[in-house]
Amino acid sequence: MGKKRLILSTVLAILILIGGFFGFSRHTQAVHAGKYVESSTPTLFFHGYGSSFNAETQMTEAIKDAGVTRKIVRVNVSPNGYAKLIGSIPKNAKNPLVEVNFDNNKMTDYYTAGKWAKNVIELLQEEYKFKSVNLVGHSMGNMAINYYIMENAGKKGLPKVNKVVDIAGHFNGILGMDDKPNKMKLAKNGKPDKMDKSYKQLLKSRKNYPTNAQVLNIYGDIEDGTNSDGRVSNASSKSLKYLVSGRAKSYKEKKIKGKMGQHSKLHENKQVDKLLINFLWKK
Repeated sequence: MGKKRLILSTVLAILILIGGFFGFSRHTQAVHAGKYVESSTPTLFFHGYGSSFNAETQMTEAIKDAGVTRKIVRVNVSPNGYAKLIGSIPKNAKNPLVEVNFDNNKMTDYYTAGKWAKNVIELLQEEYKFKSVNLVGHSMGNMAINYYIMENAGKKGLPKVNKVVDIAGHFNGILGMDDKPNKMKLAKNGKPDKMDKSYKQLLKSRKNYPTNAQVLNIYGDIEDGTNSDGRVSNASSKSLKYLVSGRAKSYKEKKIKGKMGQHSKLHENKQVDKLLINFLWKK
């Protein structure tokens, strides 16, 4: 009998612990539910040059851990631009996250990158009939997003662009390629004194950027005198203002200082995670 009682007591203790865990989990979710917007709008993450969806996982997991969402899926884009959904989004999913992965991660044709972004969005639109999307990009991912918007803004059948977060964007040049530290000057309205080829192409956005879209521009300064994140000058990143601020519903900038403001560390930065959560979902 003693042995049976011991087994029974152990089982009961385990059940109580499990019940307590799920009770705590439900309590935590209930607390978070009051803090964040609950929407079916998906948020898509686009990685940078030479990277993959792995660069997005720090952000998406931090968002999930904060209680914003329970669902993360992936869309893989083949070298010819074919988009394939990996996983599924339940009908009642709140704030689902989509990690976009480009197999050809060293493609530098921005128009093509924009077309691939469109393929991803059309895939999700066909499958789930979303009415709006949020878009988050890092480095080259910003060009995919902004060329997509420039070429497709307002087109019938595509979801509205709700909120956009640009991280470490090289809108008007990259250091060591077509920009140098402290070379570019910006007017008060963000207009650069010199424009590279891609920036001149993006000027079209000044006339067609979605007027309902809210934009957050996050850039880094490693504070070594270059006024850059080590790869992109702050002026190049901040030149986004001139492209969108006359059209977008709102435009905000945030500088991340110090070693965690380095170009590739910005998507591994807890401060950036918090900025994303507050901008995209906090009530």
